[in-house]
Amino acid sequence: MEEKPWKDHCVLLNKDEENELEIFGYKTQGWRRGLCTAGYILSCGALLLLFYWKPEWDVWANCIRCSLEEADIVLLRTTDEFQRYTRKKVTWIDLSTLALPVSSNSDGPLVADKDSVINRAVMKPQLKMRCIQVQKIRYIWDFSVKEFKKVGSLEDSNTCHSIHHKFGAGLTREEQKIRQLVCGPNAIEVEIRPIWKLLFKEILNPFYVFQAFTLTLWLSQGYTEYSVAIIILSIISVGLTVYDLRQQSIKLHDLVEEHNKVQVTVCMKSEGCKELESCYLVPGDMFLLDGKKFSLPCDAVLIDGSCIVNEGMLTGESIPVTKTPLPLAESLMPWKTHSMEDYRRHVLFCGTEVIQTKPTGRGPARAVVLQTGFNTAKGDLVRSILYPKPVNVKLYRDAFKFIVGLSVIGVFGLIYTVCVFVSHKKPLADVVAMALLLLTVAVPPAIPAALTTGTVYAQRRLKKKKIFCISPQRINICGQINLVCFDKTGTLTEDGLDLWGVIPSEGSRFQTIHKFPSSTPLPWGPVCGAMASCHSLVVLDNKIQGDPLDLKMFEGTHWEIDDSSTAQDGAGALDTCVVRPGPKASSAPVEGIAILHQFPFSSGLQRMSVVSQKIGEEQYDLYMKGAPEIVSSFCRQETVPANFLKELKMYTSQGFRVIALAHKVLNLGKDVDVSNLEREEAESGLAFLGLLVMENRLKQETKPVLGELAAARIRSVMVTGDNLQTAVTVARDAGMIHAGSKVILVEANEPEGSAPASIAWRLAEDSKASTAAPCEVCANTEGKITLEGETCNYHFAMNGKSYQVIIKHFYNLLPKILVNATVFARMSPGQKSSLVEEFQKLNYYVGMCGDGANDCGALKMAHAGISLSEQEASVASPFTSQIPNIQCVPELIREGRAALVASFAVVKYLTLYGLIQFVGTALLFWQLQIFGNHQYLIQDIIITLLVCLTMSLTEAYPKLAPYRPPSQLISPPLLLSITLNVCFTIIMQTCGFLLVKQQPWYVVLASQRHCSPGNQTVSPTSPGGNSTSSGAQSTVLSYEDTTLWPLSSINCIIVAFVFSKGKPFRKPIYTNHVFSVLLALQLAICLFLLFADIDAVYSGMQFLCTPVIWRVYILLMLLVTFCVSFFTEDVILQNKHLWMLIKAWFGYQSSSQYRKWQRMLQRDPSWPPVSAKDFAVKSTDEIYINPTYKCSDED
Repeated sequence: MEEKPWKDHCVLLNKDEENELEIFGYKTQGWRRGLCTAGYILSCGALLLLFYWKPEWDVWANCIRCSLEEADIVLLRTTDEFQRYTRKKVTWIDLSTLALPVSSNSDGPLVADKDSVINRAVMKPQLKMRCIQVQKIRYIWDFSVKEFKKVGSLEDSNTCHSIHHKFGAGLTREEQKIRQLVCGPNAIEVEIRPIWKLLFKEILNPFYVFQAFTLTLWLSQGYTEYSVAIIILSIISVGLTVYDLRQQSIKLHDLVEEHNKVQVTVCMKSEGCKELESCYLVPGDMFLLDGKKFSLPCDAVLIDGSCIVNEGMLTGESIPVTKTPLPLAESLMPWKTHSMEDYRRHVLFCGTEVIQTKPTGRGPARAVVLQTGFNTAKGDLVRSILYPKPVNVKLYRDAFKFIVGLSVIGVFGLIYTVCVFVSHKKPLADVVAMALLLLTVAVPPAIPAALTTGTVYAQRRLKKKKIFCISPQRINICGQINLVCFDKTGTLTEDGLDLWGVIPSEGSRFQTIHKFPSSTPLPWGPVCGAMASCHSLVVLDNKIQGDPLDLKMFEGTHWEIDDSSTAQDGAGALDTCVVRPGPKASSAPVEGIAILHQFPFSSGLQRMSVVSQKIGEEQYDLYMKGAPEIVSSFCRQETVPANFLKELKMYTSQGFRVIALAHKVLNLGKDVDVSNLEREEAESGLAFLGLLVMENRLKQETKPVLGELAAARIRSVMVTGDNLQTAVTVARDAGMIHAGSKVILVEANEPEGSAPASIAWRLAEDSKASTAAPCEVCANTEGKITLEGETCNYHFAMNGKSYQVIIKHFYNLLPKILVNATVFARMSPGQKSSLVEEFQKLNYYVGMCGDGANDCGALKMAHAGISLSEQEASVASPFTSQIPNIQCVPELIREGRAALVASFAVVKYLTLYGLIQFVGTALLFWQLQIFGNHQYLIQDIIITLLVCLTMSLTEAYPKLAPYRPPSQLISPPLLLSITLNVCFTIIMQTCGFLLVKQQPWYVVLASQRHCSPGNQTVSPTSPGGNSTSSGAQSTVLSYEDTTLWPLSSINCIIVAFVFSKGKPFRKPIYTNHVFSVLLALQLAICLFLLFADIDAVYSGMQFLCTPVIWRVYILLMLLVTFCVSFFTEDVILQNKHLWMLIKAWFGYQSSSQYRKWQRMLQRDPSWPPVSAKDFAVKSTDEIYINPTYKCSDED
């Protein structure tokens, strides 16, 4: 029996989803609880604070593990590399409070939908269910499968038929009540977090707790001025952070609030329809879309009628999208699988705007609620903002290691202090205070805060360049990017396409081309009919709107959309769109064409079709347009010209976008309901009509930007939904593929019958040098390759279908291909994100630049996703550029590099400042002395604080260097730089400390600080005279202190100057005017304090007067230190070539996966294969399936 609790103790929540979590069950134990409470009291709350930082320790201390079924506390752990824990309480939902009819207590199901998880979760007869709420989503305990299941959405297992029949008539009032209680309100509620909560969260940060400890210590030592300054700064810093978080919270709250209060007409079984506020909607409710514009308050599936929505809020593209009703099919497959990737065309997403509805004869358009609240598409986006994925924790982890390292040094200092002070028989209170003081001197508490200043300044600079950012931590990662994926249409090329020509086909032969623009209009015929009617254009506010491609095609016919017919859609009968020949069109024997029904375009199916009828005629026509390869496969082979592929290649290889048209007469009876046609049945046996050739010009910025990236050794990859040949041509035109390079097309096919899956490699014909022996392809010299493998002169290109097959059957070949693949065509949105993920597995830092519509997943998956969209912040991606071209990519990389280098510089500076102070203080402790309050104040506030705030203001260097800045804080050059500079400091300060004792005028206990003019030697005072001086003076006043203070202070300024390196990632230091002026002022103040013979200054600073010659010696020591430090940093440590030599000398090679593959392929004479064909080995057929790959695509 013992095994059972362990077995059910842990399960996966949201398996295989982006937010997958492990969930562990625990039960609270009384005596453990008691012990912990005692611990809280005895430790004065320190234990409570520790448990606040580490929720898992809290659970382990208070509870024992048990099965999830018995648990009253659950512990959740993320399954990514960060493994963060959260603790949640299991709560109960009590349904007995609802006055339910008696029948519900019997054995019958609680809600009518038998598959609903609610029936499996309720405990009879108490009518209770257990639930937890994780990241705004509610899960209830399903007794049958013993795990927590999400509520708030309709089960995916429903078929098309069951959605129509179970929910088509609406829910009963009881069922609605139950669902309301279980699923919670349909609202995306983002609470404006109260200021005290934000304040507490911020103050309880370990960094501020450590700071509070240091401040207490300093105040007890009487360092009031500095402590007060730090307290004021901390208050300002906390205040700004809290204000910022509060503003974000308000902004997000306002963004979502308006959709929570929409009035909806809901229909209920046997009660008719009534108006309801949208927060009462539940999954399964049926509501009406009654013609007026409104924002959707939930995700819903359309079951009757059609409508046009603007999905700009989700995709960043303000193109109206037509939604069609879910077919009433008898298929047993779940409805999403039945509609394949295309299920989105039936779904109305929350937050999108319904612009127009077209009812059918059966009354207004109707939809069934699919998901409510945070389960909706919009809720998902809001959750991704509320709970962002942690990024770049590496930098912060390194910073933490740094702090730990410094703490270790501090502990040595603590031991040293204890030894010194105890040997001099000092009172215990002094020993403890001084020991802790030296410990805190070594660890500058500002390191975490300093890391963010670089990012904050970079974000401000990006904003000026119209690049907006919703997760600033990612800016540092942008500095590491070494591969960028680009979408083609609208990103590399112009958004709109220009109609170039039409090539009609008759009797399976291509006819002469009709060029555009031409003096004669396009003659009437099936091609003209297809171009006039096969589109999803709509008239809104007297303007034709829709997909730019459709628009250009329609304009080419000179026909017009008759908007009077769409204007009367309130009547219900005329829900069709009518197109008529315009005054400039060629004369046509038809009055117009009515578009009765459309099967919309989807990137998964790569085609669209419409059912239309010529006005006054009875016959129905079906027109299809789409990707030529797809359309021709639906046509009767005798209608497709024999030279179809050759003709297609001729245009695609010149970079044209080619669309094919096809037509079929539908034999339908009279008064048939066109909307119930099966798409598969209708789209078969078509006649091929011809090709539509569109010109897609490169944007003028594309080529120079790609050139700049190539010069900086950053790989560019094209990922597009367009034809492969077109994509390769555009890649050549844009300079992604150089003139002399070969393109190897990779074609992979699924297993057919007994034949296993195959992969074939062939050279694309347009490479001029295809006669050369393929084996010599990568025989570059060793020297070139060490810099970057991109000097290879061959590129792989493939389409989405092949990519899918390679993932499934040839996964072992994937890394070899990806290292040199440049073009991916006909990629579905799912495949795009999978590709980005595969690149990341090869240790590439991937940037993705797209237009935000179907690249949403890839933009989120990449290290830095940039969406080109007019909206200030497209929720689709971390970065949004309002200037719609790819110039933002190098801009972002530049700023990222500058921010990264700046962060490192500040950390180096702070480390050294801590250690410089540590060395000085430790030397003074040797004789039981210490720096004075004002001396610390100048070092801490006037020098360090101002340096930290202004050091990162240096702007990015305009030219991208051909290498990246170091990505790790803990790397040899950086550690060496710190170590050497600390050594210089120790040598210089020790020399000053020892040399001053050798001077003829030196006295151990001096009290006279006047500099009598003319007499440079200070007369020694009798020891007896000194004993009257106050204790405070004797701990500070000494020649050692007067010598060490200028040495350490000016050393801080030297280090700040030396570490603010300009080129190659930032502009030179003098361009940062604020910083340069500040350094000069700080130096001037230090020199003034050193050389001013003014008694008031000396008494305030607690200095003793020394001969001028000694002060000159101090300056000389500093000058030597500056020269040595500057030389070491600039000539040795920042010398790229020297490090390359050292790496070569030690045989160091990059450990990145892609580098290993490049080195391996270099030595492989059989790579790349050309004109070869390989087969998957039968037995290992399934081994290469990538478990993380999810793609909704079925082709």
